[in-house]
Amino acid sequence: MHYPGRIIKAGEQDAAIVKALKAQLNDALGDTSLRLDPDDPNFGPRMKQTVKLFQSRNVDPVGRPLKQDGEVGSITWSVLFGSGAVPASEEADAPLLARVIQTAAAEEARQVREEPKNSNCGPEVDEYLRRAGVTPGLSWCCAFVYWCFDEAAKGMGQTNPMVRTAGCLDHWRRAPAKGAKRILKHEAIDNPGLVKPGMVFIMDHGGGLGHTGLVEKVSGGLLTTIEGNTDASRTREGGGVYRLTRKIGEINKGFIDYSDA
Repeated sequence: MHYPGRIIKAGEQDAAIVKALKAQLNDALGDTSLRLDPDDPNFGPRMKQTVKLFQSRNVDPVGRPLKQDGEVGSITWSVLFGSGAVPASEEADAPLLARVIQTAAAEEARQVREEPKNSNCGPEVDEYLRRAGVTPGLSWCCAFVYWCFDEAAKGMGQTNPMVRTAGCLDHWRRAPAKGAKRILKHEAIDNPGLVKPGMVFIMDHGGGLGHTGLVEKVSGGLLTTIEGNTDASRTREGGGVYRLTRKIGEINKGFIDYSDA
C-alpha cells in the first residue's frame, strides 16, 4: 500500500488506511497478545501504543532508531510496507539541476577539505566564498551550493538562477524573487514526493545561523545530500564536502526548487 502523502495518527478518518496499518502491524509484530482488530477502522490509544512498540523494535533503512511517537510518517511507513511504498526520486526535474548535482558529486569525490583544519579556508573553499561574493574565512555551506549552481550554469551556457549569497537564511528569503519555489518543512514531511534531486535544503539554527546543501536523491523518507562545511557529524561547521543521509524531518526550514526558474 502506498504512502498517502500525510502523517497517519490517532483520529485518522480513512478507514482503509487504518485497517491496512493494523493488518501490517499484526504481521510485523507477530505477538497475538498485541493483536489489533483489522476490521476496526478506529486509530485509538491502543493502536498508538502498538505503533510505538513497532518503532521501538525497528530501525530506518540506514540503521538509525525510528522516532517513537506513535505516528506513521513516511519513514515508519517505508519500514512497515517497504521502501517502494514511499515516493522515491533519483532524477532532477531540470537539466540544470542534474548538472548541479553532478558538479557537487565531483567535489565530494575529490574529498575537498579545509586547509588548515577548522579554518573555513583552503584553495577550493576560498574559491567557493569568492564566487559567492564574500571574503575567505566565513562559513561556506551556502557558498558551496552557489558555486555548484554557477559552475553548472556556465557549463551549459546559461545564466545562474540562484541568488548570489553566502547566507543560508538570506537565500531562503530572496529565492522567490528569483523565480524559485519554496517547499515548507511540514509540506515535505507530509509528502516526501514533493522533494526532488537538485533542490536546496535550508536549516535554521536560530540567531541568524543556518545550514544548507543539495538533495541528491530521495528514498523512503530519507534524503541523500551533498553538503559543504560539514562532516560525518552533520554539523554546520565541519571541515569539508560530504555526502550524507538525513531524515526529511531534520530539514526544519524547507527546500528551494529552481526547476522552473
